[in-house]
Amino acid sequence: MVFKRLLGAMGAGGPSVDTVLDGGAVAPGGILSGQVHLQGGSADVEIEHIGLELIARVEAEHEDGESEGAVVFERFTVGGGFRLAEQERQSVPFSVSLPWETPVSELYGQPLGIVLGVRTELAVAGARDKGDLDPLAVRPLPVQEAVLEALGQLGFGFKSADLEHGHIGGTGQQLPFYQEIELTPAPQYVHVVNEIELTFLATPVGMEIVLEADKRGGLFESGQDALTRFTVSHHDVGARDWNSEVDGWIRQLVEHRASYGSHATYGHADPYAAGSGYGHHSAHGSGHASGHEGHRSGPGLGTAIAAGAAGLAVGVVGGLVAAEVVDEVGDFFEGDDDEGGEED
Repeated sequence: MVFKRLLGAMGAGGPSVDTVLDGGAVAPGGILSGQVHLQGGSADVEIEHIGLELIARVEAEHEDGESEGAVVFERFTVGGGFRLAEQERQSVPFSVSLPWETPVSELYGQPLGIVLGVRTELAVAGARDKGDLDPLAVRPLPVQEAVLEALGQLGFGFKSADLEHGHIGGTGQQLPFYQEIELTPAPQYVHVVNEIELTFLATPVGMEIVLEADKRGGLFESGQDALTRFTVSHHDVGARDWNSEVDGWIRQLVEHRASYGSHATYGHADPYAAGSGYGHHSAHGSGHASGHEGHRSGPGLGTAIAAGAAGLAVGVVGGLVAAEVVDEVGDFFEGDDDEGGEED
């Protein structure tokens, strides 16, 4: 689905823009390609600049509860410096690289509830407008898929996924937000863990994997979070027994009861600190006793379905399908043009 509209900033009779992405999901660090189709209006115009913005729906937690906003996490210039004649049609091809930390929006073809978009900006004679918006589908890298597949085979299930504004301390995180994939515990861990939260931070050579356990409290102790980090190479995909490797990570994680309490080593930065540049889109929820409680499940998440042979179970409530995610991209970002949250 393409969100196409006449460029309002150019006035009636101005040019229109329609960006069409090449088919299929793209992996983090991969090439996003397509074409920007321009249709001239009622007069000749000078196209000064054609830009693409990668935007994401991101959540932030603060003292008053939780809010969400649109965050631009990459910008590209793909054309400009030419004249578009009256009623003329032109197409500008582009090929750009996604940031390595681009969040994963689907697993085995099933949407995870992550909302990403590609927005086209057209500048004509000094006037700029966000003229077109398309959904962006991102599939996991082979290492990410190997880890998720191992978790599924170990008995963990998909609960929800979201994007959190802020920084995980002690990591090489580059984007102003990180992705959290929340998992229900495998049967062998259900007595000690409420849920596992997984974050991938990819780089050109490998990946940091941050695991957090929301741990159950015992008879005389309250539950606490444990957090730990592992590093793998992209070349490790076919060289490791991932089931044993990942199970070892989980065992190490749940054994750290006090060492990583309160995020002492890998704390999350305050997204509302001065200069964060985060804007509100809407507020919902109430205050959290812990920074990792009460995450929004996202639309349609909850009913587990199998995602590949013996793979991680992907939760899809109410039959959330790709077309509905596309609609949500438009509904969320189309009304966000005037918000401050789109600046990173």
